[in-house]
Order: sequence, then structure tokens, then C-alpha cells
Amino acid sequence: MFDKLEDLVVRFNEILEELNDPTVVNDQEKFRKLMKEQNDLSAIVEKYKEYKNTKQNIEDSLFILDEESDEELKEMAKEELAESKDRLVEIEEELKILLLPKDPNDDKNVIVEIRGGAGGDEAALFAAELYRMYTMYAESNRWKIDMMNLNENGIGGFKEVVFMINGTGAYSKLKYESGVHRVQRIPATESGGRIHTSTATVAIMPEAEEVDVHLDMNDCKFDVFRASGNGGQCVNTTDSAVRLTHLPTGIVISCQDEKSQLKNRDKALKVLRSRLYELEMQKAQDAEAEARRSQVGTGDRSEKIRTYNFPQGRVTDHRIKFTSHRLEEILNGDLTEVIDNLIAADQAAKLAKVNEE
Repeated sequence: MFDKLEDLVVRFNEILEELNDPTVVNDQEKFRKLMKEQNDLSAIVEKYKEYKNTKQNIEDSLFILDEESDEELKEMAKEELAESKDRLVEIEEELKILLLPKDPNDDKNVIVEIRGGAGGDEAALFAAELYRMYTMYAESNRWKIDMMNLNENGIGGFKEVVFMINGTGAYSKLKYESGVHRVQRIPATESGGRIHTSTATVAIMPEAEEVDVHLDMNDCKFDVFRASGNGGQCVNTTDSAVRLTHLPTGIVISCQDEKSQLKNRDKALKVLRSRLYELEMQKAQDAEAEARRSQVGTGDRSEKIRTYNFPQGRVTDHRIKFTSHRLEEILNGDLTEVIDNLIAADQAAKLAKVNEE
């Protein structure tokens, strides 16, 4: 591990030199790539610097204990030694986590699909609440929301909603949200006051660039139709909505949020690329099924991942046995604690696997 860290320090210093080169500064593409690489390495380099400083503190304390006669100084050195030894162990674990292979999709934007599941109108209302939760979380991170398709049920619920979240690191935070979300509460329409259970399915996909997926346009069939919903009179009186069918896979995508047929077509293609990219990712993950079982689930849409229990004001993530009684705050977009715990659990599982090897 330490040979690798030394190599990374050397590379980090090389990047700093390159960034001061006027020819590099004038080459925007190269400059951008080097800045990203520097940013990726900076946390590791800083942590390794802290490791070296802590190790030096241990050596200094040992020297004082060997050479010093003053009892008060020796007592201080003992305390410093104990603290530094404990901190050194912590830093080693932190370095191991920082050196774990980075998910190449982590910096990408995401496409989010939410569909009401079991529970009819109540499930659609829950799907709308999840949409609100994710958009408020995105806004707190200063990420941009771009609606792609919305199918409402007439009482404020969403049968289906597809939208994009644009922001650096969006996938790294939201990739753990794929799966079945379950709500337990007394519906407003329930006269008997009985608790009902409803579900909604969430799918999180990294936005796929054209270079990520080869898409043959001959495999794509486009149909246009009249948009419906809250699009304004202009939307509803022109054939602006687009239905895209990918013939080899049978994937069908509808987009009707924009007034322009061309814009809806582009959005549908974005969703299709991301769906196909996700299929490729799933194939690769399936090939490493044994390894994946030890990690936090990030892709199985049929996996019941979380329960929102209104009578108890409780949210439970079943994958990591995490429970919070901050239901209202979480549904208002305060997902930081939940997501941080999921990231920590995923890192711990991956680290355990590395240590086994």
C-alpha cells in the first residue's frame, strides 16, 4: 500500500508542475483532465501527509521517553504516544478506503425513474412524495432538475415520473436508492383508520454519454402523439410527444414534457442510452454476483430497500439495518444521514473484501 501511496505523491507533484506550464493552461481539455486528476488525488495525498506526521510524532515521543529525565515531560510524551498510535491505526483504515477503486460513474448525472407500485392511488401519492424528496435533496446540493416525463393520476399522485438530476457526484450519492420503497400509513381516504402498506419503485441510472453506449438508430422506432397533462394548450394541440421503441430490447420510452417534438426526441434518446448502459452494468455485476452479495445493493429494483412508517415516524433501510426517527425531515429532502450510512457500509464491505484477498 505504501509503495502505491509514494507513487501517487510523485504523480500529484507532477500534475502541479504540469498545471503551471503555459502550454497546458492553453489546452483547455488537457487542463480540465489534469485538474480533475489533481482533485481526485488531493484527499489521498493530504491523508498520507497526516499519516507521516503522526508517525513522526510517535518517533519523537519515543525519543523523549528514552532520553528525557523530566517526569512531567515524560508523562506528556506518554499521552502523546498513546494518542498518536490510536490515530495512526485510524488513518491507515481511512487510507485503505481512499485507495478503493473508484466507481467510474460516480461523477455522472443521473436519470431517476419512480413508479407507483402496489397500492393504487396511495402508491401514486407516495411516488409523488419520493419525487419531492429527491428534488429537495438535489436542490440542497445545488443540482439542477430536468423533467423528462410525468404521468399523473388526477389526485396529485404520480403513476410514473422520469427526470434527470444534473450535478457533479449525483450518481455517487443517489446510486443506493434503486429498489422498492415501502410506505406504511393510514390513507386520507381510509374511513376505518387502518394502516395500509403501499410501494413505489425507484430506478437510478447514470447518464450515459454517446461514447458509453453504441446506439444504432436503425434499431429505434419513433412514434409521435398528442401530449396530455399540464403542458399548456400549445402542448395539447400538437403532436409534440414522442414514444421511442428500441426494437432489439423492447424498451419503450415516452417523453412529452417539452413543447418541441425534437426536444422530446432527444430526451427519450438520453433515457434509452442510460437504460442500455444500465443493462450493460447489470451484466457486469451479475458476472461478479458473489462479490456483489457482500456489498450494499445498488441496482436490484425488486429488492425492498426501505420502509417509511408514518405511525412510528420511522425510516428503516433494511440493507444496513439503519433506522432513523426523522421521517418528516427525510421526506423533506434531508437524506444526508441515510446516504452517508449507506456509503460507509458499502466502503466497509469492499474494504473487508480487500482485506480477505
